[in-house]
Amino acid sequence: MRINLSSVFVDDQDKALRFYTEVLGFVKKTEVPLGEHRWLTVVSPEDPDGTELVLEPDSHPAVKPYKEALAADGIPATSFAVDDVHAEFDRLRKLGVRFTQEPLELGPVTTAVLDDTCGNLIQIAQYA
Repeated sequence: MRINLSSVFVDDQDKALRFYTEVLGFVKKTEVPLGEHRWLTVVSPEDPDGTELVLEPDSHPAVKPYKEALAADGIPATSFAVDDVHAEFDRLRKLGVRFTQEPLELGPVTTAVLDDTCGNLIQIAQYA
């Protein structure tokens, strides 16, 4: 058994696609029209056949309160691995990304938390 898909709920799929591709650096993998929304996934360019991240519409009534509660408590919706948190923090900061947590070293892991502009906090993590 392996993880094939993971989802992040977004308030606007077009805005999310731009942020996740043009800013974070993922690449679009799948886009299938489904009425008002799309089945829309991105992947790491380093692993194009790896786990896909679904940019899932947050239109279900339970989702917005869930997202708001996580963000209010500073809890990331998901975490992405990076080789160097400090370098990625600097790169993204220069692109205008807002961070809610600057790089923080916690033993064998260094983390930072950013706002994805779509209602989520996202952690980036570097493991020693």
